[in-house]
Amino acid sequence: MRGTDLPDHDVFPALDARFLAPVDPDLYAPADGARHPPRILLLYGSLRERSYSRLLAYEAARLLERFGCETRIYDPTGLPLPDGAPADHPKVAELRALSEWSEGQVWVSPERHGAITGIMKAQIDWIPLAIGAIRPTQGRTLAVCQVSGGSQSFNAVNTLRLLGRWMRMVTVPNQSSVPKAFQEFDEAGRMKPGPLYERVVDVMEELVKFTYLVRDRSDRLTSRYSERREAGLKAESIATTLAAKAVAND
Repeated sequence: MRGTDLPDHDVFPALDARFLAPVDPDLYAPADGARHPPRILLLYGSLRERSYSRLLAYEAARLLERFGCETRIYDPTGLPLPDGAPADHPKVAELRALSEWSEGQVWVSPERHGAITGIMKAQIDWIPLAIGAIRPTQGRTLAVCQVSGGSQSFNAVNTLRLLGRWMRMVTVPNQSSVPKAFQEFDEAGRMKPGPLYERVVDVMEELVKFTYLVRDRSDRLTSRYSERREAGLKAESIATTLAAKAVAND
C-alpha cells in the first residue's frame, strides 16, 4: 500500500502545523547527493481487524509524506512462516523487493508476552542479511515504535533495536511507545492529540533527517576492513587460478 492510498492522508487533526518545520534536504544531504523523496517502508505486526500497530504505521506514513517522503506499507497477511515456503513466494518476494527499494524503514510492533509479535519477527526474518554480495538492509535508516494494551513499556522497541543492529541498520535515537493504545485512537482510526502523538511526529521527523544524512553516504559508512579483505583475497585467488590455467595452456 502506498501512503497516499490511505484515507484522509492529507488530514492531520492532531497536528499543530504552526510548529511543524519542513525538513530541508539542503541542510542534511551532501551537496552532490540525490534530491528525490526519501523512500520509506513501513512494517506493522498485527493482523487484527482493528490493529493499533497498523493504525500507528498509517499515522507514521501520513507524517512521513507530509515531510516529503515516498512511503510503502507492507501488508503481512498471507506471509508464510520463515522457511515455510520458498523465497519466490509472492508475499516473500514482495517484502524483499520493498526492502531493497527502501532507503529507510519504520517497524511498528505490538508488545505481546513482553516481546514483539511473531508476525513482526516473521517479516524481519524473511528479509535476509545478505543476498549474494547485496545486503538488503545495511546502511538503511530505521525508526522503531510499539503499541501496548497496558501500561508504558519498552520491551518491543528494545527488541526491534537489537534486530535493527543485527540487520546493520542505522536506528535513529528517538522512538515511540504508545501504552493503552485503545485509548489513543478515535473511531475513525486516527491518533488523538497529546504527548504520545507528538512523540510520533518527533520520531518521523528525526527519521527523515537521518535518511537524508545517511543515504548518499551509506557505502562509505558501511565499508568494512573484513569485507574488503575477503573481497580482495577472493579476487587474488581468481587471478591466481586464471594465471595457472593460462600457463597450463601454453
